[in-house]
Amino acid sequence: MNVAGPSRARRGFTLMEVMVVVAIMGMIMAMGVPSILAALKKDGMRKAVSDLQDVCFQARGQAIMQNRTVAVVFHPGERSFATEGGSVGTSGDKVTSSVLPAGVDIAMLDINLMDFGASDWCKCRFFPDGTSDEMTVVLHAKDQWRKFTLEFSTGLPTVTDDVTK
Repeated sequence: MNVAGPSRARRGFTLMEVMVVVAIMGMIMAMGVPSILAALKKDGMRKAVSDLQDVCFQARGQAIMQNRTVAVVFHPGERSFATEGGSVGTSGDKVTSSVLPAGVDIAMLDINLMDFGASDWCKCRFFPDGTSDEMTVVLHAKDQWRKFTLEFSTGLPTVTDDVTK
């Protein structure tokens, strides 16, 4: 006969075991943070393409909402572009103007089948009905090329990696 009574099995984890697991998880997450931040950061060609798309979307939206023609003004020599009459930089989270990042150049700028790459400035217009001028911009940085086209019937941009298309 057992005088001490039935033995109980120990269940669960000790505080020390839980702390070790939390510490290991923290170290793994800390090692991954720099690569996650690098993936989220826009620079170089990604920033240039993103800013150009944002400015065109802003101009198209303004044209439709305000029922008036809005232009994006390009200064190819300065590698900059902005909505005409828009504020400089950003408006809230919307990009209204930009200068291409260092190392990114405008290799080609055609509006309505006319070459404006060597011009001091040019305009691409967006109309109240959602249409726009036809535009093609080719951006170049080191070994990267991006072709940005604006479809005149919808005013919406398309970006491709293959500049021959």
